[in-house]
Amino acid sequence: MRQWWMIFKLFWIIGISVCFISCYNKKRPANTVRIGVAVGPELALAEKAKEIALKRYGLKVDLVPFTDYILPNVALSQKDLDANVYQHKPFLDAQSEQRGYSFAIIGKTFVFPIAGYSHKIRTIGSVKNGDKIAIPNDPTNEGRALLLFQKYGLIRLKPGVGILPKVTDIVANPKELRFVELEAPQMPRVLDDPQVVIAVINNNFASQINLIPKRDGLMVEGGNSPYVNLVVSRMDNRNEDRLRKFTLAYESEEVAHVADSIFKGGAIKGW
Repeated sequence: MRQWWMIFKLFWIIGISVCFISCYNKKRPANTVRIGVAVGPELALAEKAKEIALKRYGLKVDLVPFTDYILPNVALSQKDLDANVYQHKPFLDAQSEQRGYSFAIIGKTFVFPIAGYSHKIRTIGSVKNGDKIAIPNDPTNEGRALLLFQKYGLIRLKPGVGILPKVTDIVANPKELRFVELEAPQMPRVLDDPQVVIAVINNNFASQINLIPKRDGLMVEGGNSPYVNLVVSRMDNRNEDRLRKFTLAYESEEVAHVADSIFKGGAIKGW
């Protein structure tokens, strides 16, 4: 009898929880939106967009910071967020294919050029045979890094490889560079590794250690990059007016001014 009572109690708790979540979502004010953002300098851009959204549209924005690149999409798919602002389309496409997400692009923010930095050499011409190179290990940023090395003539990639090449797609490596793949947040620390000559670092992590692509990068991604960051929602809420207002707030000259101040010209407006 006690066992049946425990089972009944468990289902009752689950039912109450589901009802609470459902009721919460239905009662959430139309003038409030919950947005996932990456920690670091980009958070300051979202904070400015939040300020503009309230001032210009009466929209209250709840920003939820994340420290990695995976969880913001998980939270969006689970409806813990209304949208997120941190990823470019190649990353979004890869994640959607791997995880079956049904997301929509509702706005564009900035291109944050990826760059190669070094504490060992001052020019690309100083790269030696067998030098160790650290690159991000997620598919899209690994691809960006390898395309960057190809752009500067240090490697050649398999023809037709597209924008998501892997280390295994290198078909020519005259200097026999040794590529090591690591988590993107580790890159600033790896820069001081005695064995690493160049580390390819995303702009949001580079700016945390006062590195500016145009000033400090040995090799820098161009402004015509396909890696413009996006405002992303689910397909089921993409037409909501509150998300339209948030996107307009983000795609504002006030936010562009903050980006220029923080990234010192390292953020290129994408809209």
